[in-house]
Amino acid sequence: MVVPEPRHVRPGSPIIEPFAGTIVAVPATDNRNGNPTTVYTDGACAGNPGPGGWAWAVSPEGAPSGSGGERHSTNQRMEIFAAFDAMRSLPGPLIIVSDSTYVVNCFNKKWYVNWQRNGWKNSQKQPVANQDLWKPMVALYDPTVHTFEWVKGHSGNRMNDLVDQLAVAASKGPFDDVGDAAEPEQPSTLF
Repeated sequence: MVVPEPRHVRPGSPIIEPFAGTIVAVPATDNRNGNPTTVYTDGACAGNPGPGGWAWAVSPEGAPSGSGGERHSTNQRMEIFAAFDAMRSLPGPLIIVSDSTYVVNCFNKKWYVNWQRNGWKNSQKQPVANQDLWKPMVALYDPTVHTFEWVKGHSGNRMNDLVDQLAVAASKGPFDDVGDAAEPEQPSTLF
């Protein structure tokens, strides 16, 4: 499956249209001075599997932000996609905050190192789920630029609540037909 481009940008976010039909979020903050940008990410799924949505938003104001979804997805897939899209959309040092221990631990506990060493098999010798997202995300990951932090979901954190709302809204569509025909990989185990 080809990893889709961002489909939605939150109204009010600065946007540019470099090519017809392509919407790209433009960071409202300039972090080229070395100060990291903090971005919150979340995924949601109505049923698991079912229609899914992902979202990211820059703290503290919630802009810029991005969101989108897939007609047939899983919650894990949407959590991964949210963090991946934030990484590829925002320049400079990032603190990526997620309520997904799966996403955070992949990088903080370096699970991806063993996955790569084992030919993208997990500890149970099964193929790692969502490799079509993990592989480009791991290729993009730079530990000197990207830091992952965990936040407890649904705990009253304003930014986590915002990206949750955006992801839930994105899970309701509309969906592009591109990339929606294939069923998502069913995860065998978490790691």
